[in-house]
Amino acid sequence: MLNVKNKVIAITGASSGIGEATAKLLAQNGAYVVLGARRTEKLEKIVQQIRDWGGTAEFKAVDVINREDVRAFIEFALDKFDRVDVIFNNAGVMPLSPLSNLQVEEWDTTIDVNIRGVLNGIAASLPIMEAQGNGHIINTASIGAHVVVPTAAVYCATKYAVWAISEGLRQESKHIRVTTISPGVVKTELGAEITDDAALDLMKEIRKTALTPEAIASAVLYAVSQPDDIDVNEVIVRLTKSAF
Repeated sequence: MLNVKNKVIAITGASSGIGEATAKLLAQNGAYVVLGARRTEKLEKIVQQIRDWGGTAEFKAVDVINREDVRAFIEFALDKFDRVDVIFNNAGVMPLSPLSNLQVEEWDTTIDVNIRGVLNGIAASLPIMEAQGNGHIINTASIGAHVVVPTAAVYCATKYAVWAISEGLRQESKHIRVTTISPGVVKTELGAEITDDAALDLMKEIRKTALTPEAIASAVLYAVSQPDDIDVNEVIVRLTKSAF
């Protein structure tokens, strides 16, 4: 049987895409899911869908850039269910553009969400998990943590950082499982914030053949469902015919 039932799983970036698909799949397998994002109207609808078919779900607004926001989100999960078994640090942004465009504010946002957001999730959940004597921290990196392409230098750098942070945490942790999920191109809202026309056109072209969010959700389910003494350190998910 899957080692998922009754686990309390907090998910950031849960209002759409990978986060939404993962919340639904984990709830279908008996987990208690706590959804977090800025768009609470979307979270409310997803939570209601989960409850309608008998699942257990809660939601709370969270901006992962704000350390106190993330702490309050994890404490909310703890208050509701008396423990936090898994945090899925999934929130991310991808405003692609050539470095020569000097979109420095977009660089700052990418660093804040993709790196500091993950660190904030770790800071909020790690003490709770250490006190419990167990837990599981899952971080969304990207195929961009392994392959750099034009217009994606800053984005890829942040995902390399997520990989490095996850690997360092894994080596430091004797009782906490750590997993990095590295998706290839996925059909999600990620990239909607792209302001560079050429980069936006390229992303639209690439997404003509892309993974579904459900494919990544299945990878998360696989990592969570392993026996407690087994740590799936990284899962890279690509289309079979993907070139990168």
